Amino acid sequence: MILRLDDTDVERNTDASVNSIFEGLKWLDLGWEEQYKQSERGALHRKTAETIFEKGLAYRDFTPAHTGDSERSGAQGTWLFNPGMRELPRAESDRRAAAGEPFALRFRVPREGTVWGQPSSAVRFAEGKLQVHFTDAVYGEQVKSAADIEDFALLRSDGMPTYHLASCADDADLRISHIIRGQDHLTNTFKHVLIFEAAGATPPQFAHLPLLVAPDGTKLSKRRHGPVVSVTTYRDAGFLPEAFINFLCLLGWSPKNDRENMSLQELMDAFSLEGINRSNAVVNFKEPAATPEETFDPKAVWLNAEQIRGLPVEDLSARLLPVVQAAGFNVPPETMLRITPLIRERIKFLREVLTAADFFFVDQLPPYDPAELIPQKGDAAMALKVLKRAQEVLPTVEFKHDPLDQALRGAAQELGVKAGQMFQPIRVAVCGRKNAPPLFETLEVLGKQTTLKRIEQAIQKAG
Repeated sequence: MILRLDDTDVERNTDASVNSIFEGLKWLDLGWEEQYKQSERGALHRKTAETIFEKGLAYRDFTPAHTGDSERSGAQGTWLFNPGMRELPRAESDRRAAAGEPFALRFRVPREGTVWGQPSSAVRFAEGKLQVHFTDAVYGEQVKSAADIEDFALLRSDGMPTYHLASCADDADLRISHIIRGQDHLTNTFKHVLIFEAAGATPPQFAHLPLLVAPDGTKLSKRRHGPVVSVTTYRDAGFLPEAFINFLCLLGWSPKNDRENMSLQELMDAFSLEGINRSNAVVNFKEPAATPEETFDPKAVWLNAEQIRGLPVEDLSARLLPVVQAAGFNVPPETMLRITPLIRERIKFLREVLTAADFFFVDQLPPYDPAELIPQKGDAAMALKVLKRAQEVLPTVEFKHDPLDQALRGAAQELGVKAGQMFQPIRVAVCGRKNAPPLFETLEVLGKQTTLKRIEQAIQKAG
């Protein structure tokens, strides 16, 4: 795999943005064998520009700015070219360049009466006008009148290549076979096929994808929508990389059988350019988000939860452990392995382990309302009675599921209370809340010493 950074836009090319790209790709396990920076390939870009210039398919434009009545306009009133520069004799152009006069190098877009290319050329005369053609794998045959394409710059007046030149020169040099990019680049492609042909290179296959848009229909943008557009935001929130890839693939594409929860291998086997939709894909998130979950598309959250549940316990435990340890909890791997099956159905993000299983990690539970100890259809006296009986019974019980089940159910019968009324005060005592994993498995992991200590503290609260 080749990674190429198109970093010729100096203003947007910052260390922070580049590092974010690297971190995101590494998290997704999209490694690469070769790496290139477009800004370091200027010699190739200028050589490509020189090749096009020497063929007479580009010219020097010494005009400092687009001003004056001498500019030709297209059908929509857009600037097309300056006739004085386009028609400037080569000798005069060479003289002014040799004298040090700054210039931009512009592509000489074919106009009416121009002889251009071979029968297979992207430029054809049809319907009474000169047209530029290319076939897109998603949007099909694309046609634009050459009269509506401006003489675009290849090199700026400071000698820096434009995006159009740099991208095409690099694609040709690296023998790129397919260019798959956003639909907003569809109109750029008319210029790009001209560059490829002028440089003597075969254009790659183009496929333009529908844009990702916010719920209000605007194109997703970091400036407008903030961190939600960054891959590392999903990583930090606790998404599985494979679940995130699954979600991305379903934005604008769907398999023939309408499956949604798919493994990486299943996605690779099913994917085809023919399955891509032409309409933009909406990423549904709420702005502002009332909860962390609302920051993300519900389908992304659902896929992540489903794939978390589908992971083998050992795999999920290994992914949860770094999250727990990064939060400052010194939890051994073997303990995390015992906790994981108890919370797997209760979390949608990896980071939720810190709230779903916090009582396993702390020595002292955070304060909770003593009223939580009171069982359903019971009172404080019942809660206290249950806790004291548990305190008497548990020291002699083996802390395994079946012995714990048998001992506490037996204690409930002795006290004349229902099993649920026996279990709730104990659950709140050891977990600090009613909503917690199954009681007996929880007691197993906590162990006898911690369990009895927390029951004693709960008795003091209830008393």
